[in-house]
Amino acid sequence: MKSLCLPAYAKLNLTLDILRKREDGYHDLQMVMQTVELHDDVTVTLTDGTGIDCRCGEIPGDETNLAVRAARAFFEAAGAAPRGLAIDIAKRIPARAGMAGGSADAAAVLRALRKLLLPELLGEELERIGASVGSDVPFCLRGGTALAEGRGERLTTLRAAPPFYAVLCKPAFDISTPELFSRVRIASLWSRPDTSGMLAALHRGDAEGVLSRVKNVFEGVLPRECAEVFTIKERLHALGAEASAMTGSGPTVFGLYRDGAAAEAAFESLRGAYAQTFLTRFV
Repeated sequence: MKSLCLPAYAKLNLTLDILRKREDGYHDLQMVMQTVELHDDVTVTLTDGTGIDCRCGEIPGDETNLAVRAARAFFEAAGAAPRGLAIDIAKRIPARAGMAGGSADAAAVLRALRKLLLPELLGEELERIGASVGSDVPFCLRGGTALAEGRGERLTTLRAAPPFYAVLCKPAFDISTPELFSRVRIASLWSRPDTSGMLAALHRGDAEGVLSRVKNVFEGVLPRECAEVFTIKERLHALGAEASAMTGSGPTVFGLYRDGAAAEAAFESLRGAYAQTFLTRFV
């Protein structure tokens, strides 16, 4: 049996802005996204059976799992009948955390299937398949530093961000992405990221310019019961973070550091209070 194990890297939103609501019910977004070292391990094995067997810890391995949906989308796009497949996911990225853990797993499945079955498939085609699975999957396929637009599927690769360390902290609650979008009133969004300034800072390799423009517009529409997001941000700044924001639709908060020792000290300080605290860095 052929088998391949690949890392599935988490992402952070250095910026997240909501531009408008579309006629199809979705929103047009503008985000600067960044891959970090924190990752799941995804093993894809071709079997002699006909079904897809997905094992993903406590997360269901049924059709709600993006990794399973990615495999089916790959076979459909390739014009091939689904074949036996085993997907084993060793989870490290927290679920429902705003870090695209499920999308990263789906991207790893697509990359593995291309290498195992269809190595001539172009990267652009693989991203198109990924977009049919989830809006973050194309970015998780491409990785690095990128501007994501539309629903997140339209990507522009950017100059790599400075090599920051990141302390990630997920409080002990989840946030419903649809509910958060339902709270958005475009005309009332007042604290928006300076996306053009962020792009210019990245182009210059200006670390201070990048740090000063980290922002997520979703923070302005969080319900009161999510106030701990701001408590974590304050703690990170008190622990020396040079920038801090919620990533995606949350609730994970990240703090950025240029100094690795300072980042490690912040990690050690926070992990006693928050079980899902991670020290990582940009890749």
